[in-house]
Amino acid sequence: MDKELSEIMLKYGLIGRNISYSFSENYFKNKFETEGIMDTQYLNFDIPNISYLPEIILENSNLKGLNVTIPFKEEVIPYLDSINKKAKRIGAVNTIKITKKGKLKGYNTDYYGFIESIRPFLKKHHSRALILGTGGASKAIKYGLKKLDIKFKTVSRSKSDKNLTYSELNDKIIKSHTLIINCSPVGTYPDVDESPQIPYNLISREHLLYDLVYNPKETLFLKKGKLQGAEICNGLKMLVLQAEKSWEIWNK
Repeated sequence: MDKELSEIMLKYGLIGRNISYSFSENYFKNKFETEGIMDTQYLNFDIPNISYLPEIILENSNLKGLNVTIPFKEEVIPYLDSINKKAKRIGAVNTIKITKKGKLKGYNTDYYGFIESIRPFLKKHHSRALILGTGGASKAIKYGLKKLDIKFKTVSRSKSDKNLTYSELNDKIIKSHTLIINCSPVGTYPDVDESPQIPYNLISREHLLYDLVYNPKETLFLKKGKLQGAEICNGLKMLVLQAEKSWEIWNK
């Protein structure tokens, strides 16, 4: 691209590690084309660690906003000039607005995408949830569940006072927690033959399994739940909703 043309284009992008598979770049490219949004581009910034962020800001003039994905949703916070109240409560950022003065402000749109995408599937008996994984994505899910007035427990491979381990998931726990949300990257392409180690034989028709993973469309986690009669939902709609909310933040 001609350097002069590059300098007048508005830029947005995604920072993360190993993000060639990412949803965001294609989504925004299609959005710009279908909505006639001119002189605007969305770029992937695949970086080994978050310390590269200042360099990205410096080298990309007209950069107006960034999305943040695994594994930097928590690590990015010290690099921001400010953070909005909801993102602060959540403790994770997936959206950065770059102000006219060059300041970085952090937001979280994941919780919004989660709430609005899962709401149509929820029934009265989905009053307790298990959250699989304890990373930045799980923090937004916790915030969303609180907003939905759904109690939850987190599940991790490592034992702590704040969570259960996968080996502790017995009949009683599974039956009383009819909403199970995978916030871990397990099962993401290309590792499609992997799934969280939960006792799928205890899943019933009362269960709703929700996977933040969207590639493949139906993960092994969802397939195993479906075989047990559970209702399933992947994370694609959540991604679309959070992306549109990010766009709104960048351009308001």
